[in-house]
Amino acid sequence: MSRKLTRSNQHFSQAIKRLPLGVSSNFRYWGKDKTIYVDRAQGSRLWDLDGNEYIDYRMGYGPAILGYADPRVDAAAAEGMKTGGVFALATELEYTLAQRISSMVPAAELVRFSNSGTEAVMTALRLARAYTGKDSHIIVEGGYHGLHDQVLWYADIKNWKPGGEDPAIRADSEGVPEVLNRLTYFTPLNDANHLEDLLRRHGAKIGAFLIEPIMGNCCSITATRQYLRDAQALCEKYDVIMIVDEVKTGFRVAKGGVQELMGFKADLCTFAKAMGNGYPISALAGRTDIMRKIGDGVAHGGTYTCHSVALAAANRTLQILDETETLQQIERYGRKLSAGMGEILDNFDIPYSFTGHPSMFGLFFNERAPGNYRDWKTADYAFYNAMAPELHELGILCEPDSREPWFMSAAHGRDDSLERTLEAFARAIATTLRRKDRKAASGSR
Repeated sequence: MSRKLTRSNQHFSQAIKRLPLGVSSNFRYWGKDKTIYVDRAQGSRLWDLDGNEYIDYRMGYGPAILGYADPRVDAAAAEGMKTGGVFALATELEYTLAQRISSMVPAAELVRFSNSGTEAVMTALRLARAYTGKDSHIIVEGGYHGLHDQVLWYADIKNWKPGGEDPAIRADSEGVPEVLNRLTYFTPLNDANHLEDLLRRHGAKIGAFLIEPIMGNCCSITATRQYLRDAQALCEKYDVIMIVDEVKTGFRVAKGGVQELMGFKADLCTFAKAMGNGYPISALAGRTDIMRKIGDGVAHGGTYTCHSVALAAANRTLQILDETETLQQIERYGRKLSAGMGEILDNFDIPYSFTGHPSMFGLFFNERAPGNYRDWKTADYAFYNAMAPELHELGILCEPDSREPWFMSAAHGRDDSLERTLEAFARAIATTLRRKDRKAASGSR
């Protein structure tokens, strides 16, 4: 494949005049000559303005679990359009969808809908503070919980020295009030002792523990079952609400999400991405006693919440995931893909490990799978970051940042995606190795 981005580059030169970075989300900007503009998408494929075809493993960061433009979901959305949009009033379908979610996720005793994962997490934190009367919260290092000030903080692993003090905590954006830093604590995944020490010292101020048990923006690094049990017990001991962020794992890794997969129940949980197959909708769900605070002191709402199109699309998507073998098919494809990639890496004698779930796995260039974000520092992520653009040239679209998982959809198993992906993967690895060797040879002169 000889890839050209002539039209995308031309469009960028126009878009930058009216849109900061030429896009409407910072993560879509890959550079002035690398940013891709989509013409259309179908199934597991998308085509850019230049006609380049890609097998996509980003899938919108996970939403298109059935594949792009799934005709069943789009037909339901078209029916939803006939309802009329938004009315500042409720419809029957809200209850129908909430019932479906409650039947799939035991922790979802009550449900409220919003438009994005960011909104759902914002409300979850507000609710936890109201219920406990405590303003601070804990974030697991490497976790991502949306673009709002309360969670736009990160543990600076790149500049952290293993064996030293905990990583510095920094704002992930200018404009985030520094005062919020005092309300935010971080802990590494799978270290219950660290969490217990943190709660012992600051538990009187901490109202929420926010965790992605499979970290959707950090290689899909996964919590152990024991850690989740320990964390849950500590939250109960210190009167802390355990918020499980399932924006990416929800209705993807199992019908009941990561909670079903690992056998536990959250106090509160958030969902988005896969629940609408790309239509904008999210949900906050949880224990009845906590959720009843909404409307009894806690504000929640939104003009576009429960738009008839998004509701109808989500109801059909979850029906498919709930009543068919779709999730098992996606898992099988993910297992075949990772096994094939593993064989290729073995042939090149490159150390590797896979993390997460077959439907959203992380590729880690180290023999030992990481147990937390600090382990990411020990990986050859520079090799991944060099390999990803080579895959793009060969028509395989993965995130150029090594911390983002590969997302599978039901559509990947219905075509020749597997064979084409593995062929391109082998070529990309070989090219990356050659360039690495040339660079090393040049540096030794």
